[in-house]
Parts: sequence; structure tokens; C-alpha cells
Amino acid sequence: MGFPSDVQKNGGGGGRLNTLVRRKQVDSKHVYSSGSRQNQLARALTAPHLIAIGVGATIGSGVYILVGTVAREHSGPALTLSFLIAGIAAGLSAFCYAELASRCPSAGSAYHYSYICIGEVVAWLIGWALMLEYTIGGSAVARGISPNLALLFGGPDSLPSFLARQTIPGFDIVVDPCAAIIVVLVTALLCLGIKESALAQGIVTSVNVCALVFIIVAGGYLGFKTGWHGYELPAGYFPFGAKGMLAGASTVFFAYTGFDSITSTAEEVKNPQKDLPIGIGSALSICCTLYMLVSAVIVGLVPYYAMDPDTPISSAFASHGMQWAAYIITIGSCTALCASLTGSLLPQPRILMAMARDGLLPSFFSDINRSTQVPIKSTIVTGFLATILAFVMDVEQLSGMVSLGTLLAYTTVAICVLILRYVPPDEVPFPLSYKEAIDSVSSRRAISNSPADICVEHPKVYSLNTPFLVRKETTSIRCPSINRDWNFLVNKKNRRNTAGWAIMITCIGILIFTCATSFSSLSSILRTTFCGIGLLLLLSGLIMLTFIDQDVARHNFGQEGGFICPLVPLLPVTCILINMYLLVNLSAATWTLVSIWLALALLVYVCYSCRRSPLKHAYYVPAADVDEIYEASAQAGHNLNVH
Repeated sequence: MGFPSDVQKNGGGGGRLNTLVRRKQVDSKHVYSSGSRQNQLARALTAPHLIAIGVGATIGSGVYILVGTVAREHSGPALTLSFLIAGIAAGLSAFCYAELASRCPSAGSAYHYSYICIGEVVAWLIGWALMLEYTIGGSAVARGISPNLALLFGGPDSLPSFLARQTIPGFDIVVDPCAAIIVVLVTALLCLGIKESALAQGIVTSVNVCALVFIIVAGGYLGFKTGWHGYELPAGYFPFGAKGMLAGASTVFFAYTGFDSITSTAEEVKNPQKDLPIGIGSALSICCTLYMLVSAVIVGLVPYYAMDPDTPISSAFASHGMQWAAYIITIGSCTALCASLTGSLLPQPRILMAMARDGLLPSFFSDINRSTQVPIKSTIVTGFLATILAFVMDVEQLSGMVSLGTLLAYTTVAICVLILRYVPPDEVPFPLSYKEAIDSVSSRRAISNSPADICVEHPKVYSLNTPFLVRKETTSIRCPSINRDWNFLVNKKNRRNTAGWAIMITCIGILIFTCATSFSSLSSILRTTFCGIGLLLLLSGLIMLTFIDQDVARHNFGQEGGFICPLVPLLPVTCILINMYLLVNLSAATWTLVSIWLALALLVYVCYSCRRSPLKHAYYVPAADVDEIYEASAQAGHNLNVH
């Protein structure tokens, strides 16, 4: 069942499709022990480092502003429940990330998982979508630091002239030197090493958390002392109803994005199977708890309709005679932005490095500095682009692109979990350097098995010169090393096909259902009809997946002993539903910009990356035979050294 991809491509009409969905080898003990992956990143991170990275990347300055705007426009006093519901929704994605990160602990995050489970083209597009999340997102964060720093010095215009924003005459461009300088400093910090970066991130994040704890403790004291006037309203706890509370939850959901930056450091974690799930879960739990407590205090101090939409927390304390608290809150906001900037610039170089390792980008991006053991060249390129964007561009108008890139990654990761459980890759690519080992295993099997043991799906002329593990597209040969009944193989193939169709039907149903519920321009009859069709497909696919046995090969997928996502298929399907709903509700302008960006990505792929992919010239062998091939390769290398 193994074959060279070139033979497969030329053997039948599905060659181009095979090129689109070709998948790389999953992380395993053999991949890490082989000499093909030299210049490894430093394994220096533990669970506390990951928690600091995750909390810092997640808690930006949004919480200092969202509390006011969401309470005034959507949730009212029920803002705490909005944060809880959004936290649960983000937790579904966190469960999916935790399983894939612990099973596949390599740099690359969602790009890496997509390449293993779905295929090369989807992985390439997700990699470009992550550039939106991290590079543009980091630039937007950097642009928000200078106004907060100015408040510490006394006012909006109190920064020194060389740091203050300036408008270029005739171009209507507002440059931000302060933002550019801060991006350069963070980039230099990331070049020092992952342990140093994580330590600095931990210190800055601790200051931010202390500021939030001050808000909770001091605000709680004021509330119990003066009374919780914000909860004593005639409109009650739900002034906008349950619909308003859910609308608020969909808005504050984006306050939880950032925990996925932990997974980009998977290759630098000492014990990824244990520490990655702990880091992801703990970071998200800490963020959700802080968000809920802060919102509960602030909406209780001031009626929601009287909140200042720009500075809700500072104004709430000022209304109780604590104007000085504004300095602590501003310090917290500044540190939150700095930690979020670090959390945005940290993952991007590692994603570029992973793409370069896979041959889709120039090898320049995969170079790792020997002394610091970080991809310095990729880090410098990322920092340079972020510096330019932060200096000359008002990237806040592109914030929708950041959200879309994040949601695309979350949706793809949930789909990857379904694929891993029901239709994990059953063929593994090997580079041409393993041809001798593959031929050796093939020869041993050809000698130890008679032709009667070979099962052929469709009778064809079988050439004895063809290596036993290497087949052409026209012939399907069972590996004789696996003593299985042919009926069982047919049943297994049918089960995989059924599961694959069930996953596709579920995703199509979710897409139709979310579009129908979101497009208010449709007539009520059309909306109801499409909602019914989408819901029918969604429930049909979910029921099919519930009653189909999960593939036993999932236990051998990737590293052993990792986290197992619970409630499959219900949990990842719910995750896809939530993320898809948020995706289709983004503006048309955002979708237009992202479509242009992804079209550019496809153009680069067709003209450059597709031609350079090492999978274009790879042997594909059954996943069950991987260990034997690696052993044969190691034995051949040992014999060569002996002689």
C-alpha cells in the first residue's frame, strides 16, 4: 500500500486532488530521534512558563474597555454571564488544541495539525491566516501602548516629541514612533532565548494580574461599603434579555483569543504531554476567572447605562472618590498590552520556521541560532514587518482580519480532532533517502509470504520487479505482515468512508445553518427552509459519528500519553458550530480583505511552494509498517558504521 507520490499523481485521474491533500508525517519518537531534524529548539519551558505566556497573550487591554461597551450595549449587569459563556466556548477550542498539541508537540500550531490531518493546501492557507492573527494583531496592540503611556505622564499630549504620534503632511498618515520602538525592544527580547522571553513575559503578566486583583479587591470593598447600586435597577439583571447577554458573549469571546500561542512553543516544552494541557487549561481558567470577577465588580459599582465607554474602570473608581486608582489601572493596561504584544510576536517566527522545514518557504526561515536556540532570522523578519505596520499604519481597521484568522484556525483544529479520531492518516510519507529501508522490508516480506497471501482488490498483472511495499495507483495490495481477514479490511474501508462523509455532512450542515440564521436579508421562508436543511444535515452527521466506532489507529497517532479530548464528537462539533457562527457574522469588508489575502497565498503556493514541497517526491507506506522501516533504516546505518 505504499507508493511514491509521483507514481500516484501520474497513475490516475485523481493526481491533482492527491497533490492538494497530501499530508506529512505525524510527530513520533522516530522523527525526533532521527538525524533529519537537527538544530532543535531549546526544550526549556515548564507549565508555569506556559501559563505566563498564555495569560499574557490573552489578557490584553480589551478587558479595561470591553467591560464598559458590552455592558452598555448588550449585557447590562449580566456581563459576568457573558464572560462565562464566552469562556466556555473558548474552552471547547482549548480542549481540541490540548489533544493535538500533546500528540503532535512541534512548532507550527494549527498549521502543523492541518498539514498532518487535512492536507498541504489547507495547512498553507491556515499558516497565512495565522500571520493575520499574530503579525497584524501584534501591530494593533503596539499602536495602543502609546496612548496609555501618555496617560501615565499626565495626558494624551504628554509624551516626549520623539515618541508622540505625528501626522505626515499631505499623506494623512499618523506615525507612531513609540509603538515602533516597543516592537523593536520586544523583538530583541525574543532573540535572546525562549527561557528569557518566558521569564520577562511572566514578570510583565504578574504586574497586570496584580492590577486586576487590585480592581477586584478594592472594587469589592467599595461595593460592600456603599452598596451594589449597579444591581439595584428596575430593569433587573437582564435589561437586554437573554439575546443581549448572548450577543455580549459573542463580543467578549475575542478577549479569550491568545491561549493558542502556547501551542506554538510545543517543541520547546520539556514535558509536552503533561505541561501543554496544563498550561492551556490553567491559562484559560485564570483569564475567565479574572474577567468574571472584574466585570462583576464594575457593573455593581456603576449602573451599566452610566458607564464611561472609553475608561469604564477608572471612571467607576473616580465616582467613588478614588481618582488615584487610575494610575494603577493605567499601569495594568500598559503591562497587559506589552504582554499581549510579546504573545503575538512569539508564535509567528515558529510558524514560519515550521513552514520552511516542510519546504514550503525558503530554508532561510528555518535557521536556528546555535547559542540562543531560537529562529532568530524568522524573529527579525517578523519584528521588522510588525514595526513597519505599527509605525505607519492604523491597523485597528484591520482588526476584523485578525479575528477571522483566529476563528479559521480554531475551526480547523476542531475538524482535525474529528479526523484524528475517525479517519487518521493510514499512510505515512517517507523521503527518498529511506528507499533502501523500504526495499529491505519489502524483500523480507516477499520471501516470507507466498503469492496466495496477497490480496488484490482488482486483478491486475503484478510485476515481481515492483517493490512489495510500493504499489502503483491501479493496484491495491494488502501488506502480508498484517494477518487480517479481507472482509474485515472491506468493513474497515467502509467505516472510514462513512466516517469521512459524516464529517463532511456535519460541516456542510453547520455552514448552511449558521449562514441561514445570520443573513437577515433572506426572506423568512428561505431562512426557515435553509435552517431546517442545515440542522438536518448537522444532526444526521452528528448521529452517524456518534454510532460509528472511532478508528483504533488513533491510539498510535503521534506521541503517546497525551491529553484526550472528551465528548467526541459532540465537543468538536459544538466548537465548529460556535466558531462558524462568529465567522459568518464578520463584516463583508473583512471577508473581502481576507479573501484577497488568501488568494495571494494560493498564488504563492502554486508558483513556488507546491513545486518545492518534499512530499512531491516521497514514498507513502502503511502507517502500521513505520516502526519496521525505521528499524531497518537504523540497522542499515549501524552496519555502515561498523564497516
